[in-house]
Amino acid sequence: MKGIVLAGGLGTRMLPLTRVTNKHLLPVYDKPMVYYPIQALVDAGLRDIMIVTGGNSAGDFLKLLGNGEDFGLKQINYAYQKGEGGIAEALGICEQWARGDRIAVVLGDNIIERTIERAVRNFQAQPRGAKILLKEVPDPERFGVPELKGDRVVRIEEKPKQPKSRFAVVGIYMYDEQVWEFIKRCKPSGRGELEITDVNNFYIEQGTMSHDVLEGWWSDAGTFDSLLRASTLVAKGGANRKGPA
Repeated sequence: MKGIVLAGGLGTRMLPLTRVTNKHLLPVYDKPMVYYPIQALVDAGLRDIMIVTGGNSAGDFLKLLGNGEDFGLKQINYAYQKGEGGIAEALGICEQWARGDRIAVVLGDNIIERTIERAVRNFQAQPRGAKILLKEVPDPERFGVPELKGDRVVRIEEKPKQPKSRFAVVGIYMYDEQVWEFIKRCKPSGRGELEITDVNNFYIEQGTMSHDVLEGWWSDAGTFDSLLRASTLVAKGGANRKGPA
């Protein structure tokens, strides 16, 4: 199983900070933001990892991460996304590298307290399909929101004005090889992007989507408020504190 960190985009919501650097290189307490999703994959037992980045600061990822020695890796792979074509487009760039393997995908601005190792094991035990992680949040309208019937997710709605649950779809996704077919079926949304929610809904319609509820706290770090929240939570003693110094 391979791991992918999506750290592209132009970070326009965090201007003026992102005029001079990629959002995922901003600090979350005492480490660059991108360290946390990499560490989450490493802690889950994944060693073959791709970083998808973009923008004018893409070369800074290579300067910062090198071949991944700080994470105990022998090599990190890199890919480049032009512009802001969406999460599904960024993931599609990895097809030739990841084809033939299952993948775990972490958005580069997602910070978690605990390991996703159990979720990865549960997914590997599935015969096919995908897995998403959910977390109850006070502001689900900011995220993809699952509609639940019993213990099943029957639909995901992206940033709904009237959320059908209090849960958010965490930016951690696990897919089998069919993901590449589903990405090709995606059409640009009103934002002009290929939405990962569409990919997840294809799996749901097929009946092969499972989900776990994420243990511990979770924060994205894609706005000024959530970046502050993530930094505060990490400073209090969570989120992969055993990672690179």
